[in-house]
Amino acid sequence: MILDVKDLSIDYATAIGGARAVDGVSFGLEEGEFLGVVGESGCGKSTMLFAIAQLLSPPAAVTSGTVVFAGKNLVQMGSKELRMVRWRDYSVVMQSAMNALNPVKSIGAQYADVMRAHGHKDKDEIRERSREVFALVGIDSVHLKSYPNQLSGGMRQRVMIAMALLLSPELVVMDEPTSALDVVAQRSLMVQIKELQARLGFAVIFVTHDMSLVANFSDRLAVMYAGAIVEIGATSTIFAEPRHPYTKGLLDAFPSIYGPRVHLDGIPGAPPDITNLPSGCRFHPRCPSATEHCASLPPPLVNVAGTLVRCVLYEGAGVDGGLDAR
Repeated sequence: MILDVKDLSIDYATAIGGARAVDGVSFGLEEGEFLGVVGESGCGKSTMLFAIAQLLSPPAAVTSGTVVFAGKNLVQMGSKELRMVRWRDYSVVMQSAMNALNPVKSIGAQYADVMRAHGHKDKDEIRERSREVFALVGIDSVHLKSYPNQLSGGMRQRVMIAMALLLSPELVVMDEPTSALDVVAQRSLMVQIKELQARLGFAVIFVTHDMSLVANFSDRLAVMYAGAIVEIGATSTIFAEPRHPYTKGLLDAFPSIYGPRVHLDGIPGAPPDITNLPSGCRFHPRCPSATEHCASLPPPLVNVAGTLVRCVLYEGAGVDGGLDAR
């Protein structure tokens, strides 16, 4: 186990009090594992990812829970300690590479900054390592002299992935790195990420709103809704037999390239306001399978044949597995 997240809750301070964006999330991550995190915009995916990487800024704050990475609780670490482990032990690939990269510095200069910050002072070593990671992502080393605005969107994303691998971290967290790319570039980048992961052995947390994107690339899948994980298990199992009505709704909302054409069904309504969450199950106002019981008590995560599901339809099918979402 390289990462163990337990009961993680995150609030945004507002004029009317705290708004809970992430509520009691728990999961584990093994070495070399690829975990996909999916859900609609605003469900708390990126907020959770930023909390794991300890990159939250006010008005957001972790209000409870732990994020144990390689035996250390990141939530309790100070900024100086975090600077020592970021990029070296875990790294982050942001959603918008253009915004994440410094527009007035060449790519090579930014790579050098990262390496010097972690004690690598030799210019020849920095240059050689920069060329190595460029080769890993298929970019000619001549572009180390380029500035971000001189590169295409796909190249900038690969530049960010290469930067994330500079110091050979054990974990790479990715916040929708393909969102600005066309479908061909998305596929190419995902294949490249998996090839690098197989070669270098790092673990990945990959946040996206597109379930089809992680269908063939993630080992496990976590589905989030209104700040909580509603289903988590093996990706192949969830795609073959989705159990939570929200997961089924997401899968029914995008077309398959195989088999006969079928009618696409959207999910009615809209995600709830996190400052005014519904009682009981948060999905029940939009759920086609909702009963009167769904509006009373929040359902626990229930283990159903190895998949954890937060739904009253399965309360008698297994045991609470909230802290064992691994």
